[in-house]
Amino acid sequence: MDIPGLYNYWIVIVLMMTGFYIVIARGNLIKKIVGLNIFQTSVFILYISMGKVDGGTAPIIAEGVERYSNPLPHVLILTAIVVGIATTALGLALIVRIRAAYGTIEEDEIHAQNTMKDADG
Repeated sequence: MDIPGLYNYWIVIVLMMTGFYIVIARGNLIKKIVGLNIFQTSVFILYISMGKVDGGTAPIIAEGVERYSNPLPHVLILTAIVVGIATTALGLALIVRIRAAYGTIEEDEIHAQNTMKDADG
């Protein structure tokens, strides 16, 4: 087991923790969307890394080929990318509506406005 040789998994860990930190530590809603996208990218890299087989080829039957790479993780990632783009677009559209309703995209300011509305009403 070659630890430095598994650099793609180290990249996954760094990206995952970076995205997770941004989602938790930042109050700006757009920064949270960016953090979710970074986290999502780390999951894509993880799945693609697991799908590659050393010495494997595309799953096309040919003479002399004994090891094949599994195409399923790559297909799933293509679908996940499309879903991720749609989720990002929906999140950004919601942020635009929140900005129109509250005048801000900062989480603590939105919470303070809701608290004041609850106290008044």
